[in-house]
Amino acid sequence: PHTFFEEGLTDVTHIDFSWPYCPEVRNALLAAAECAQLDVVPRGTYAATQGPRLETVAEIARLERDGCDLVGMTAMPEAALARELELCYASCAVVANWAAGKDSDEITMEEIQENLLVGMANARALLRALIC
Repeated sequence: PHTFFEEGLTDVTHIDFSWPYCPEVRNALLAAAECAQLDVVPRGTYAATQGPRLETVAEIARLERDGCDLVGMTAMPEAALARELELCYASCAVVANWAAGKDSDEITMEEIQENLLVGMANARALLRALIC
């Protein structure tokens, strides 16, 4: 689902989504990344797109003009659903490619798979540091 606010409501219900991620979880992830000596970008603006297709060059250019630093398909609707349930939530993004038009080469599934292997190894290291 994209919302838990669909059935049985007597009033219109909206959530404040000004700051989607929980600062406590975010800070814990950043501290774990430092402990694991991972190269991370500590802040940025995420643009959620509808997969499974990759974005067009024009879409990436528009999102960049809009101030987005990272484009992906996996942070929504999870962040909104967590906010609706008042859960403390943050996202850890594994970057799989540079996006359409950001590199001279065409994006290939081979490149994405190679980057995901490295990224998931880093994610495991992050989780180990987080729970220790």
